[in-house]
Amino acid sequence: MITLIKNAEVYAPEPLGRASILFVDQRIAKIGEVDEEAIKGIGIDYKIVDAEGAYAVPGFIDPHVHLIGGGGEGGFATRTPEIQLSDMIQSGITTVVGLLGTDGTTRHMTSLLAKARGLEEEGMTTFIYTGNYAVPTTTISSSVKEDIILFDKIIGAAEIAISDSRSGQPSIHELAKIVGEARVGGMLSGKAGVTHFHTGPGKEYLALLHQLLEDYELPASNLYATHITRSQELVDDAIRLANKGAYVDITADEETGKWVIYYKENGGDMQHLTISSDGNGSLPKFDESGKMVGFGVASTQTLFQQVIAAVKNQNMALQEILPLVTSNTADALKLSKKGGIQKDKDADVLLLNKETLALEHVFAKGHHMLENKELLVKGTFEK
Repeated sequence: MITLIKNAEVYAPEPLGRASILFVDQRIAKIGEVDEEAIKGIGIDYKIVDAEGAYAVPGFIDPHVHLIGGGGEGGFATRTPEIQLSDMIQSGITTVVGLLGTDGTTRHMTSLLAKARGLEEEGMTTFIYTGNYAVPTTTISSSVKEDIILFDKIIGAAEIAISDSRSGQPSIHELAKIVGEARVGGMLSGKAGVTHFHTGPGKEYLALLHQLLEDYELPASNLYATHITRSQELVDDAIRLANKGAYVDITADEETGKWVIYYKENGGDMQHLTISSDGNGSLPKFDESGKMVGFGVASTQTLFQQVIAAVKNQNMALQEILPLVTSNTADALKLSKKGGIQKDKDADVLLLNKETLALEHVFAKGHHMLENKELLVKGTFEK
């Protein structure tokens, strides 16, 4: 199947100007001038999409989604549901990384792996992390290292919790063992081997991660801390960590654009910053005594909404915010075929209306998933 997107203004995520994009099967074959009549004369199936009045941007990579749900901090009835394919497609997400959270007992790594494989069959690109909040952490095999080596979908460890009453209260040596195993597992399997850390509201902030870099022979790029916008003090600490070479991640909410600007203005390494949705994760609220006083469920759509809000409300340039959900995330997770509109990369492309920035088309691995805001592909059990 050949697909031609013509007359788009391309952000790759850097601006390339007006150009055509040619897909051959799942990959981008060419960017620039394309002979439309020659395509029609080849004699094989083709599709031509006129993107006049639209921006073409890379499909978003969401590095933090609870594919099989999360939660449970308020009892069994507060376990959040599994995600659906349409949730992510309508959020502009074409690549997703799934993970467990607080619960590694009634939520299983094997179930997460099966869900990821099912979503891949439905059209997404999926990966997962092994582990959960606890230390020692949940795995499928006997170790984090072996999970990464033996299972194609597993690219690192997560969501290892620090600075949080719900964590396993790990020692620095226990954390070093997880990070070291993930790194070696990644080296031996050609994967990222990152350890993705849940950061709670505790007063220690990211102190344990700074100590890891000081006391152990571990590269900073193998550390990836999320939920960094719980406070200004935590963001300041995240800036220090990112400037040492680690990656840090903002969980999208109504303040995302302001935090990105704060991070930049205070010297944060913009190439080591990403944004995620925490999709289908629980959003519990606790009082000072630790009692849960509120509960919500995160949506993947918040990611797209807040990227657009950063442009519309915070006057950020599109080429400035896009890397935080495309190329930066691909670099953090060593996904060489993702995160950009370049020849030989996967054909993951979004078309945004130039005037409104509304999401009008989604292509995932060359397949047209959303056309003129209407879903073309739904999950197996979606109506």
